[in-house]
Amino acid sequence: MTSVRGKFAAEKKMFAQSALFLYTRGERENREEELSAMGYVPLELARPIRVDRIYSVHYFEYGPDYTFVGESHDFWELVYADKGEIYVTAGEEEKLLKKGQMIFHKPGEFHNVRATGKDAPNIVIVSFECRGDAMRFFEGRIVSASDNERVLMARIVEMAGAAFSTPLDDPWAQHLERKENAPFGAEEIIGISLEYMLLELIRRGENGAPARPTSQIRERSQNEFLDREQAYLEANIQRRLTLSDICRDNLVGRSYLQKVFREKTGGGAMEYFGNLKIQKAKEMIREGSHNFTEIAALLGYNSIHYFSRHFKKVTGMTPSEYASSVKVLARRGRGEE
Repeated sequence: MTSVRGKFAAEKKMFAQSALFLYTRGERENREEELSAMGYVPLELARPIRVDRIYSVHYFEYGPDYTFVGESHDFWELVYADKGEIYVTAGEEEKLLKKGQMIFHKPGEFHNVRATGKDAPNIVIVSFECRGDAMRFFEGRIVSASDNERVLMARIVEMAGAAFSTPLDDPWAQHLERKENAPFGAEEIIGISLEYMLLELIRRGENGAPARPTSQIRERSQNEFLDREQAYLEANIQRRLTLSDICRDNLVGRSYLQKVFREKTGGGAMEYFGNLKIQKAKEMIREGSHNFTEIAALLGYNSIHYFSRHFKKVTGMTPSEYASSVKVLARRGRGEE
Protein backbone atom coordinates (compact mmCIF):
# COMPACT_ATOMS: atom_id res chain seq x y z
CA MET A 1 0.00 0.00 0.00
CA THR A 2 1.34 3.43 -0.98
CA SER A 3 2.03 5.62 2.05
CA VAL A 4 0.42 9.05 2.41
CA ARG A 5 3.85 10.67 2.06
CA GLY A 6 4.64 8.65 -1.09
CA LYS A 7 1.29 9.46 -2.63
CA PHE A 8 1.76 13.16 -1.94
CA ALA A 9 5.24 13.11 -3.50
CA ALA A 10 3.92 11.37 -6.62
CA GLU A 11 1.09 13.87 -7.02
CA LYS A 12 3.49 16.76 -6.51
CA LYS A 13 5.80 15.41 -9.21
CA MET A 14 2.90 14.86 -11.63
CA PHE A 15 1.69 18.43 -11.09
CA ALA A 16 5.16 19.77 -11.71
CA GLN A 17 5.52 17.77 -14.92
CA SER A 18 2.13 18.88 -16.24
CA ALA A 19 2.94 22.48 -15.51
CA LEU A 20 5.98 22.32 -17.79
CA PHE A 21 3.79 22.01 -20.90
CA LEU A 22 2.74 25.63 -20.43
CA TYR A 23 6.28 26.83 -21.19
CA THR A 24 8.58 26.81 -24.21
CA ARG A 25 11.45 24.33 -24.25
CA GLY A 26 13.92 26.84 -22.79
CA GLU A 27 11.44 28.04 -20.25
CA ARG A 28 10.63 24.45 -19.35
CA GLU A 29 14.30 23.70 -18.69
CA ASN A 30 14.64 26.72 -16.44
CA ARG A 31 11.39 25.95 -14.68
CA GLU A 32 12.42 22.34 -14.26
CA GLU A 33 15.54 23.43 -12.43
CA GLU A 34 13.45 25.66 -10.19
CA LEU A 35 11.00 22.88 -9.43
CA SER A 36 13.78 20.43 -8.67
CA ALA A 37 14.90 22.77 -5.93
CA MET A 38 11.35 23.18 -4.61
CA GLY A 39 10.99 22.47 -0.90
CA TYR A 40 9.78 23.84 2.38
CA VAL A 41 11.64 26.82 3.75
CA PRO A 42 12.02 26.67 7.55
CA LEU A 43 11.30 29.66 9.74
CA GLU A 44 13.60 30.06 12.70
CA LEU A 45 11.50 31.07 15.69
CA ALA A 46 12.25 34.41 17.26
CA ARG A 47 13.33 33.87 20.87
CA PRO A 48 13.89 37.19 22.63
CA ILE A 49 14.24 35.33 25.94
CA ARG A 50 16.50 32.31 26.02
CA VAL A 51 17.91 30.85 29.23
CA ASP A 52 21.11 29.03 28.37
CA ARG A 53 22.54 28.18 31.78
CA ILE A 54 21.43 27.86 35.40
CA TYR A 55 23.93 28.67 38.16
CA SER A 56 21.80 28.11 41.24
CA VAL A 57 18.29 27.53 42.55
CA HIS A 58 17.77 28.24 46.26
CA TYR A 59 14.89 28.20 48.72
CA PHE A 60 15.92 29.88 51.98
CA GLU A 61 14.04 30.22 55.25
CA TYR A 62 15.83 33.14 56.90
CA GLY A 63 15.63 34.25 60.51
CA PRO A 64 14.38 37.77 61.31
CA ASP A 65 17.95 39.02 61.87
CA TYR A 66 19.58 37.48 58.79
CA THR A 67 22.04 39.57 56.75
CA PHE A 68 23.99 38.67 53.60
CA VAL A 69 26.98 40.94 53.01
CA GLY A 70 26.55 40.95 49.24
CA GLU A 71 28.20 39.99 45.95
CA SER A 72 28.22 40.65 42.22
CA HIS A 73 28.65 38.28 39.27
CA ASP A 74 28.34 38.19 35.49
CA PHE A 75 24.88 36.57 35.26
CA TRP A 76 21.30 37.43 36.19
CA GLU A 77 19.80 36.68 39.58
CA LEU A 78 16.15 36.91 40.62
CA VAL A 79 15.07 37.17 44.25
CA TYR A 80 11.45 36.31 45.08
CA ALA A 81 9.80 36.88 48.47
CA ASP A 82 7.64 33.81 49.06
CA LYS A 83 6.83 34.76 52.65
CA GLY A 84 7.36 37.90 54.69
CA GLU A 85 9.39 40.93 53.65
CA ILE A 86 13.10 41.53 53.10
CA TYR A 87 15.37 44.46 52.28
CA VAL A 88 17.28 44.09 49.02
CA THR A 89 20.17 46.26 47.85
CA ALA A 90 20.55 46.69 44.08
CA GLY A 91 23.62 48.74 43.24
CA GLU A 92 23.53 51.60 45.72
CA GLU A 93 19.76 51.59 46.33
CA GLU A 94 18.01 49.58 49.07
CA LYS A 95 14.45 48.47 48.43
CA LEU A 96 11.80 46.61 50.43
CA LEU A 97 10.69 43.40 48.76
CA LYS A 98 7.20 42.38 49.91
CA LYS A 99 5.54 38.98 49.78
CA GLY A 100 4.81 37.93 46.19
CA GLN A 101 7.29 40.40 44.69
CA MET A 102 10.57 39.75 42.89
CA ILE A 103 13.57 41.77 41.83
CA PHE A 104 16.18 41.01 39.16
CA HIS A 105 19.86 41.83 39.55
CA LYS A 106 21.59 42.39 36.22
CA PRO A 107 25.09 41.03 35.50
CA GLY A 108 27.76 42.99 37.36
CA GLU A 109 25.33 44.62 39.79
CA PHE A 110 26.25 44.50 43.48
CA HIS A 111 23.41 43.13 45.59
CA ASN A 112 22.66 41.91 49.10
CA VAL A 113 19.70 41.05 51.33
CA ARG A 114 18.84 41.58 54.97
CA ALA A 115 15.79 40.65 56.99
CA THR A 116 13.62 43.39 58.44
CA GLY A 117 14.11 42.30 62.05
CA LYS A 118 10.39 41.52 62.37
CA ASP A 119 9.59 38.81 59.80
CA ALA A 120 11.28 35.46 59.23
CA PRO A 121 11.15 35.55 55.42
CA ASN A 122 11.20 32.68 52.91
CA ILE A 123 13.11 33.57 49.75
CA VAL A 124 13.59 31.96 46.33
CA ILE A 125 16.80 32.81 44.46
CA VAL A 126 17.48 31.70 40.88
CA SER A 127 20.73 32.61 39.11
CA PHE A 128 20.84 32.18 35.35
CA GLU A 129 22.40 33.29 32.07
CA CYS A 130 20.09 35.05 29.64
CA ARG A 131 21.45 37.46 27.06
CA GLY A 132 19.44 39.83 24.89
CA ASP A 133 17.94 43.29 24.88
CA ALA A 134 14.60 42.08 26.26
CA MET A 135 16.14 41.53 29.70
CA ARG A 136 16.63 45.29 30.06
CA PHE A 137 12.97 45.38 31.06
CA PHE A 138 13.91 44.03 34.50
CA GLU A 139 16.70 46.50 35.32
CA GLY A 140 15.93 48.45 38.49
CA ARG A 141 12.39 47.09 38.62
CA ILE A 142 10.36 45.24 41.28
CA VAL A 143 7.54 43.15 39.82
CA SER A 144 4.63 41.36 41.47
CA ALA A 145 3.97 37.73 40.55
CA SER A 146 0.54 36.69 39.29
CA ASP A 147 -1.02 33.34 40.25
CA ASN A 148 0.33 31.80 37.05
CA GLU A 149 3.83 33.13 37.68
CA ARG A 150 3.77 31.77 41.24
CA VAL A 151 2.89 28.37 39.81
CA LEU A 152 5.85 28.61 37.42
CA MET A 153 8.15 29.60 40.29
CA ALA A 154 6.97 26.61 42.30
CA ARG A 155 7.60 24.39 39.29
CA ILE A 156 11.17 25.67 39.01
CA VAL A 157 11.88 24.92 42.69
CA GLU A 158 10.16 21.53 42.48
CA MET A 159 12.13 20.45 39.41
CA ALA A 160 15.40 21.75 40.87
CA GLY A 161 14.85 19.55 43.91
CA ALA A 162 14.15 16.60 41.64
CA ALA A 163 17.02 17.21 39.19
CA PHE A 164 19.89 18.22 41.49
CA SER A 165 21.43 16.67 44.59
CA THR A 166 22.74 20.08 45.73
CA PRO A 167 20.58 21.19 48.71
CA LEU A 168 18.34 24.11 47.85
CA ASP A 169 19.06 25.71 51.23
CA ASP A 170 22.87 25.62 50.98
CA PRO A 171 23.96 29.30 50.70
CA TRP A 172 27.57 28.37 49.88
CA ALA A 173 26.80 26.07 46.94
CA GLN A 174 28.47 27.43 43.79
CA HIS A 175 27.61 24.66 41.36
CA LEU A 176 24.75 22.23 40.84
CA GLU A 177 25.28 18.46 40.99
CA ARG A 178 22.99 16.34 38.82
CA LYS A 179 21.13 13.40 40.35
CA GLU A 180 21.74 10.10 38.63
CA ASN A 181 18.06 9.18 38.74
CA ALA A 182 16.64 12.63 37.95
CA PRO A 183 13.22 12.64 36.24
CA PHE A 184 13.33 12.81 32.45
CA GLY A 185 13.39 16.39 31.17
CA ALA A 186 13.55 18.00 34.64
CA GLU A 187 16.30 20.46 33.67
CA GLU A 188 14.50 21.44 30.48
CA ILE A 189 11.31 22.08 32.45
CA ILE A 190 13.30 24.45 34.69
CA GLY A 191 14.51 26.39 31.64
CA ILE A 192 11.13 26.44 29.92
CA SER A 193 9.32 27.52 33.10
CA LEU A 194 11.83 30.31 33.71
CA GLU A 195 11.63 31.53 30.11
CA TYR A 196 7.83 31.45 30.18
CA MET A 197 7.74 33.40 33.45
CA LEU A 198 10.12 36.05 32.09
CA LEU A 199 8.07 36.39 28.90
CA GLU A 200 4.82 36.72 30.84
CA LEU A 201 6.28 39.39 33.12
CA ILE A 202 7.52 41.44 30.16
CA ARG A 203 4.27 41.06 28.18
CA ARG A 204 2.24 42.06 31.23
CA GLY A 205 4.50 45.01 31.91
CA GLU A 206 4.25 46.27 28.35
CA ASN A 207 0.51 45.75 27.98
CA GLY A 208 -0.57 46.91 31.43
CA ALA A 209 -2.61 44.77 33.78
CA PRO A 210 -3.52 41.38 32.31
CA ALA A 211 -7.09 40.81 31.25
CA ARG A 212 -9.18 39.07 33.85
CA PRO A 213 -9.35 35.39 32.99
CA THR A 214 -12.65 34.02 31.77
CA SER A 215 -14.52 31.64 34.03
CA GLN A 216 -13.55 28.74 31.75
CA ILE A 217 -9.83 29.58 31.90
CA ARG A 218 -10.03 30.15 35.66
CA GLU A 219 -11.77 26.80 36.10
CA ARG A 220 -9.09 25.00 34.08
CA SER A 221 -6.33 26.73 36.01
CA GLN A 222 -7.86 25.73 39.35
CA ASN A 223 -8.32 22.14 38.19
CA GLU A 224 -4.68 21.94 37.10
CA PHE A 225 -3.59 23.44 40.42
CA LEU A 226 -5.71 20.94 42.35
CA ASP A 227 -4.28 18.03 40.35
CA ARG A 228 -0.74 19.12 41.24
CA GLU A 229 -1.56 19.55 44.93
CA GLN A 230 -3.33 16.19 45.13
CA ALA A 231 -0.36 14.48 43.46
CA TYR A 232 1.95 16.20 45.95
CA LEU A 233 -0.14 15.01 48.92
CA GLU A 234 -0.27 11.45 47.59
CA ALA A 235 3.51 11.43 47.11
CA ASN A 236 4.00 12.67 50.69
CA ILE A 237 1.35 10.57 52.42
CA GLN A 238 3.92 9.20 54.88
CA ARG A 239 4.84 12.69 56.16
CA ARG A 240 3.34 14.70 59.01
CA LEU A 241 2.57 17.70 56.85
CA THR A 242 1.18 20.95 58.16
CA LEU A 243 -0.64 23.57 56.13
CA SER A 244 2.51 25.70 56.28
CA ASP A 245 4.56 22.81 54.86
CA ILE A 246 2.19 22.45 51.91
CA CYS A 247 2.22 26.18 51.17
CA ARG A 248 6.02 26.39 51.44
CA ASP A 249 6.75 23.33 49.30
CA ASN A 250 4.37 24.50 46.57
CA LEU A 251 4.90 28.28 46.81
CA VAL A 252 1.20 28.92 47.24
CA GLY A 253 -0.71 31.21 49.56
CA ARG A 254 -2.74 29.65 52.36
CA SER A 255 -5.98 31.43 51.39
CA TYR A 256 -5.82 30.36 47.72
CA LEU A 257 -4.94 26.77 48.65
CA GLN A 258 -7.87 26.52 51.03
CA LYS A 259 -10.24 28.27 48.63
CA VAL A 260 -9.56 25.82 45.78
CA PHE A 261 -9.76 22.73 48.00
CA ARG A 262 -13.03 23.84 49.59
CA GLU A 263 -14.59 24.65 46.22
CA LYS A 264 -13.43 21.43 44.57
CA THR A 265 -13.49 18.85 47.39
CA GLY A 266 -15.86 20.32 49.98
CA GLY A 267 -13.17 20.59 52.65
CA GLY A 268 -9.77 22.10 53.36
CA ALA A 269 -6.40 20.77 52.25
CA MET A 270 -5.61 19.17 55.62
CA GLU A 271 -9.00 17.46 55.72
CA TYR A 272 -8.33 16.06 52.24
CA PHE A 273 -4.86 14.91 53.34
CA GLY A 274 -6.30 13.21 56.43
CA ASN A 275 -8.94 11.40 54.38
CA LEU A 276 -6.22 10.33 51.95
CA LYS A 277 -4.31 8.73 54.82
CA ILE A 278 -7.40 6.88 56.02
CA GLN A 279 -8.16 5.55 52.54
CA LYS A 280 -4.59 4.25 52.36
CA ALA A 281 -4.94 2.75 55.86
CA LYS A 282 -8.11 0.92 54.83
CA GLU A 283 -6.32 -0.44 51.79
CA MET A 284 -3.43 -1.69 53.95
CA ILE A 285 -5.85 -3.29 56.43
CA ARG A 286 -7.60 -5.13 53.61
CA GLU A 287 -4.26 -6.35 52.28
CA GLY A 288 -3.35 -7.67 55.74
CA SER A 289 0.38 -7.05 55.26
CA HIS A 290 0.84 -4.76 58.30
CA ASN A 291 -0.51 -4.50 61.83
CA PHE A 292 -2.14 -1.30 63.09
CA THR A 293 1.03 0.01 64.77
CA GLU A 294 2.99 -0.42 61.54
CA ILE A 295 0.26 1.24 59.48
CA ALA A 296 0.19 4.21 61.86
CA ALA A 297 3.97 4.63 61.58
CA LEU A 298 4.00 4.25 57.79
CA LEU A 299 1.37 6.95 57.42
CA GLY A 300 3.12 9.43 59.71
CA TYR A 301 0.92 9.25 62.81
CA ASN A 302 2.55 10.08 66.13
CA SER A 303 0.95 7.09 67.88
CA ILE A 304 -1.41 4.18 67.38
CA HIS A 305 -3.91 5.96 69.64
CA TYR A 306 -4.04 9.08 67.50
CA PHE A 307 -4.35 6.91 64.39
CA SER A 308 -7.27 4.98 65.90
CA ARG A 309 -9.10 8.17 66.92
CA HIS A 310 -8.65 9.70 63.49
CA PHE A 311 -9.71 6.49 61.77
CA LYS A 312 -12.93 6.35 63.79
CA LYS A 313 -13.63 10.04 63.22
CA VAL A 314 -13.48 9.56 59.44
CA THR A 315 -15.04 6.10 59.06
CA GLY A 316 -17.28 5.79 62.11
CA MET A 317 -15.49 2.64 63.30
CA THR A 318 -12.17 1.72 64.85
CA PRO A 319 -9.45 0.00 62.80
CA SER A 320 -10.27 -3.28 64.58
CA GLU A 321 -13.96 -2.95 63.77
CA TYR A 322 -13.13 -2.20 60.14
CA ALA A 323 -10.81 -5.19 59.93
CA SER A 324 -13.53 -7.42 61.38
CA SER A 325 -16.08 -6.13 58.86
CA VAL A 326 -13.66 -6.89 56.04
CA LYS A 327 -13.25 -10.46 57.29
CA VAL A 328 -17.04 -10.92 57.55
CA LEU A 329 -17.50 -9.71 53.99
CA ALA A 330 -14.76 -12.04 52.81
CA ARG A 331 -16.40 -15.05 54.49
CA ARG A 332 -19.76 -14.14 52.98
CA GLY A 333 -18.11 -13.86 49.59
CA ARG A 334 -16.82 -17.41 49.98
CA GLY A 335 -20.27 -18.60 51.03
CA GLU A 336 -19.14 -19.47 54.56
CA GLU A 337 -21.99 -17.53 56.20
